[in-house]
Amino acid sequence: MLVTRDREDPRTGPALRRAGADPPSPSGAHRLSALDDLRAHLRAIRTLTRGVASGLSELEAAGDPIELFRRWHEEAEASGLLLPEAVALATATPDGAPSVRMVLLKGVDERGFRFFTNYESTKAAELDANPRAALCAYWSVLERQVRVEGSVERVSREESEAYFRTRPRGSRIGAWASDQSRPIATREALVARERAADARFSGEEVPLPPYWGGYLLAPVRIEFWQGRANRLHDRLSYAREGDAWSVTRLQP
Repeated sequence: MLVTRDREDPRTGPALRRAGADPPSPSGAHRLSALDDLRAHLRAIRTLTRGVASGLSELEAAGDPIELFRRWHEEAEASGLLLPEAVALATATPDGAPSVRMVLLKGVDERGFRFFTNYESTKAAELDANPRAALCAYWSVLERQVRVEGSVERVSREESEAYFRTRPRGSRIGAWASDQSRPIATREALVARERAADARFSGEEVPLPPYWGGYLLAPVRIEFWQGRANRLHDRLSYAREGDAWSVTRLQP
């Protein structure tokens, strides 16, 4: 199972800081961030055109699109891209009006693709009324794109709680402070709500809000796109057929 972890702001420290470590000083954080940026750019340069040159063959893709997605995601992480788990999530109202936004993919396994949100948000309202969605991952330096389509359902509260505990405290407080997608008069009013939530849970664990949790997108179609020279790109489309997948090569 592929699981991505919440990251801290790259301006304030490393994404996966050691538990219990003191936060860096502002000047140290700036130096660390600059060094991380340089390393990321060097990795990206080394990765550039790798997929373009090698392409995507049916033999490489084999019969399991979930495993291929895992491999591509790992290579995107290794390339130095910022937030390789960021994907565009498209939803629609029951009468077909579409909307799209970026979310962070937080897990992939044989069941599908997971992301988490406020259940009272616009996206959640659309998913509950029309439980179908599409997501798109794009890793520019690798010239790779993956499109996923399928049905959507809420994950269990236990699964949402397990993920929520991995989030930084500030992110957990933010989930209590924000009525996502609702109007608010000023930025100061939002900050006041954050302070009130922080005070409410002072000295204790921040619990999962009753209106917050995850969704699972169970794929019925997954398409892999690999950029190639002269726009003769490789496109392999997987369609679920019972417990198996069929694969078809599409023209670019």
